[in-house]
Amino acid sequence: MPRLDAFHLPPEGWREPYVLTGGEAVHLARVLRKKAGETVRLFDGQGRSGEFRIDAVARDAVRLTPLAVRREPEPETEIWLAVGFAKSARRGYFLEKAVELGACGIVFWQARRSQGKVPNDAKEGWLDQAVAAAKQCGAARLPTILSAPGGAAEVAAMGGNYDRRYVLWEDAEAGKRLATRDMTAPGRVLAVIGPE
Repeated sequence: MPRLDAFHLPPEGWREPYVLTGGEAVHLARVLRKKAGETVRLFDGQGRSGEFRIDAVARDAVRLTPLAVRREPEPETEIWLAVGFAKSARRGYFLEKAVELGACGIVFWQARRSQGKVPNDAKEGWLDQAVAAAKQCGAARLPTILSAPGGAAEVAAMGGNYDRRYVLWEDAEAGKRLATRDMTAPGRVLAVIGPE
């Protein structure tokens, strides 16, 4: 069976009646031209997903009925990636790969060599990029996206919230190399990456 087209229905929408609105409804109805009776996949970004039958397609809303709903278990290992702010194209690629790899969270921080200025709050467009990536790879979870305009000091202050913390650096002479277990053992992991 081919993979179903996927749509993001935020957690607050997971109740009767199930209705897609906004950009997701427009994409389903006008771009993909889905019709009543077809089956699609919905996900909430917090581990819940399922197959839904389209009941009615209107101009700006799509009514659906759940056929099968499931919830992924919480991950044993929560990987958070703190990445130095970079150009928009790099951010988009980074967000896509972070979703594909199952990152629980992303922190964009202001580094001395950042390209551009980190906003005080995460941008809505970043979430949109994460949603698009989840649709492509079939993920049911979206990472939490934060902004740290306070730079390295702000990221360092976050460190106490994690079981393990690593600064990733490509220099082969830098010292200890990460083992697979460093990133896969249960707990919360913070991996800090510079902007270059």
